[in-house]
Parts: sequence; C-alpha cells; structure tokens
Amino acid sequence: MDAKQLVIDSVKNKLDSYMEIVQTLYDNPEIGNEEFESMALLVKHLEEAGFETESGYVVPTGFLGTFDTKKPGPTIAFMCEYDALPEIGHGCGHNLIAAIGVAAGEALKEVIDEYGGKVLVVGTPAEENFGGKVSMAEAGVFDDVDVALMVHPGNENGVGSRSNALMPLKFEFFGKTAHGSHPENGISALDAAAMSYIQINLLRQFVKPHTYIHGIIKDGGEAANVIPDYASLEYYFRAPTMPYAKEVSEKATEVVKGISQANGTRLEISEYECPYEDTVINYKLADILTEKYTELGVEDIKPVNEVGAGSTDVGAVSYKCPTIQGNIKIVPEHIGAHTTELADATISEAGEEGLVNAATGIALVALELLEKPELLAEVKAEQEETLAKLS
Repeated sequence: MDAKQLVIDSVKNKLDSYMEIVQTLYDNPEIGNEEFESMALLVKHLEEAGFETESGYVVPTGFLGTFDTKKPGPTIAFMCEYDALPEIGHGCGHNLIAAIGVAAGEALKEVIDEYGGKVLVVGTPAEENFGGKVSMAEAGVFDDVDVALMVHPGNENGVGSRSNALMPLKFEFFGKTAHGSHPENGISALDAAAMSYIQINLLRQFVKPHTYIHGIIKDGGEAANVIPDYASLEYYFRAPTMPYAKEVSEKATEVVKGISQANGTRLEISEYECPYEDTVINYKLADILTEKYTELGVEDIKPVNEVGAGSTDVGAVSYKCPTIQGNIKIVPEHIGAHTTELADATISEAGEEGLVNAATGIALVALELLEKPELLAEVKAEQEETLAKLS
C-alpha cells in the first residue's frame, strides 16, 4: 500500500476515537489557561499512539507530542487548539481543531519512517485571549520546525487568510471619591474615562483601511450618587501590521494621557491580554493544500483571503516558520464563529466529515513535502523572501 493511502486510511480507521475527543472536549469545555483536563486527554491519546509526550510544555496547559525517526529529515508540526469560550463553550470549534491536529500527526507518523524526520503535535492553549502560540514561539518551539500546519472549522472551505495584528490596552483612571452632593471634594475617574472613550472614537476616521478600534468602559463606578474614584477602559487596536497597530495605540495613549491630566486623575496603562502578530502567508503551502483538498473531493475552496479581519496567535508562528491555517466548512455561510451553532456542528456529521477532510488534507500536504524535498525548499525560500520584504 502506498504512503498516500496509508495516510488516508489512518484517519478513517481511527475516526471513532477522534470524534470521541471532539465529543469529550465539547462536553467539558475549559477556557484559556485552564485546559488541564483537555491537555491530559490529548496527551494520553498521543502516548497510546506511540508519541513521546511532555505536559505543561512552555505554558501550564501546553503539550508536545514527538515522533522522531532518528533519521535526517524535515520537522513537521501540527498545531492543536483546545480552549473554549465562556458560556458558549466550543463556539470557535477548538475541540475539532484539537482532534484534527492529533489525527494528522498520527497519520503522518504512519509513513514518516520511510523518509526521515520528526512529527510534532503541539498543544497550543489559550488562543482566544492569552496566546499560547506566542509564548511557544518566543520560547523557540518553532525555530527548528520546517512547516507548521493546522485547519480551523467555520462556514467555508479555504486555504488561509491574513489576520490583523492586535494590540490590547487597558487604561485605568484613579481619582478621588466623594458624595454626589459635594462633587467639589472629588476627582471623577469616570469623567476621564468617558472623555477618553469619546476622543478615541474620533480617531476612527483617521486610520488606514482595515484598521479597527474596539473598546468598552469596563469599570465606571458603583452608585449614581458617588463620584467614582476608579474607572477603566479596555481596547483592541487592530491593523494589517503590528507596527501600524502600535502606531494607532500610541495615538490613543497620547489622547488619554492628556485627558487624564486635565481631569486630575492618575493613569495606568497596561497590555491586559497578549498582543498578536499579523499572519505571514505562504502561497506555496496554500497551493499544495488546495491540491490536496481537491483530491479529497472538497468543493468551493476559497483562495487566500487577502483582507484580514480577526486576529490569531498563529501569526507568531508564521514569523518563525512556513505556516498555514486552512479552513474547513462545517456550518452554512450565515453561521458565524463564536456561536452555539458552530459548537454543535463540531459533533455533527458535518463536523465528522470536516475532521476527515481537514486532517487528511494537511497530512497529505506534509507527505508531499517529505516526498519532494525540492518543494519544501520552495516553501522555505518563499518564507525567507517574504520575511526579508517585511523587515
């Protein structure tokens, strides 16, 4: 039996166990940095499949599964996400992503001895807010990886998208409390926050296209007849590149500093979540995934989306090695991410079909790179050229 068929059969023959992972994570959702049971489940599965594993890898709920042929060859990484959303559960489909990564890793393990190299299954937690991949990229996890692969479920089939860089800032205002009948004795932190909120909003018309400013008044007081001595704003500044996201956030910061000073409040500014880089696209990898999806009968495959909207910690990995985050359709076009409908779809027949196509697709991409070293060289050359242009 040839290697391609072995990969295809590996995913199909173990499908029940992969859907058990999907169901278990669906039934027991854990939010970012709290995914200890999810990590343990995935690690146990990889150990039983013959991977060497390490739990609590880089971050407390991260993990690494390694299968090393002990022969020279590429290092291929498959990434797993498994954090859920508060209240919604796995409304972003990370339970399916986890199973896809495990299934793809096991499928490639079936054939990699013939070629040499390593298979890594990397558990990257807390994608929604705390950037497990950022921590891992900074720790050097992907420095020696030749390609990193994953697929995200959603409402379309595709081969990746640009993403916006994200700079999250919290502005905290400290004033002086007083009774509302004697406001002259107080300093309103809420006034400073409200004025800052309005002024930051006015920046929106002066930013470049595809740049976004999202913000809320997080804290604004406890009682109407008390001058608040504390208020806070939380903002996301998103832009096509991190330098521009920082530029916009710095403009907002200068605005807030002036308003805080004018109101007599003390100001503290912090990054309250993990900043995310934009995503570097590798078109050669996108072309190979398109080819593999087509071979598997996946239809209506969208090309690379050149206009990023959301943000993801995959961006940090994409600056370290050639990376692709493909898409697989499990819900109709009108169903968005972060919904109960998408969560429910992960445990449906559509979710099962998506798992098979996604895991097999990226495993076949990896196999193609093992079989054709010259193709891997092209992928890596494109990466180097792209990063040189960005530097």
